[in-house]
Amino acid sequence: MVKPTSKVRRDIVVVLSNIRSLYNVGAFFRTADAAGITKIVCCGITGTPDNKRLWKVSLGAEKTVPWEQYESSLEAIAALKKEGYQIVAAELTDDSTLYTEASYTDKIAVVFGAEVEGLQEDELKVCDEIVHLPMRGHKESLNVSVVGGVLLYYLTTDL
Repeated sequence: MVKPTSKVRRDIVVVLSNIRSLYNVGAFFRTADAAGITKIVCCGITGTPDNKRLWKVSLGAEKTVPWEQYESSLEAIAALKKEGYQIVAAELTDDSTLYTEASYTDKIAVVFGAEVEGLQEDELKVCDEIVHLPMRGHKESLNVSVVGGVLLYYLTTDL
């Protein structure tokens, strides 16, 4: 077991847009708790912690990580922008930046999209930065909660 470390240097919010799998949502809660994420915002059809099936993976983290719900990710992103958050989309696109080469502020909202379709064009247009993880295999795809784990730990590590 790893002992808790000092406070995370960044204020990080996770925005989940239309994540279908409650197991993925539960994994995000568990990772958010472990990494010291500020809160999770559930948008669209994304399940919320009041669903017992999410608890199987979150293992109680749904009780320790603050969360909010918005009808749409665009609404959530607009509210977070007003609060001064840099909006970072996690998506592989023709013009996305490798996550280790992007510039980040100390107040970040990271937007993750649906498992199959990813983020929609209207969501990507309102983001300040679009980042991706390198894909070296044939699928060019990772589970959204795996991408979340890699990216969130990178963002919370003092570099």
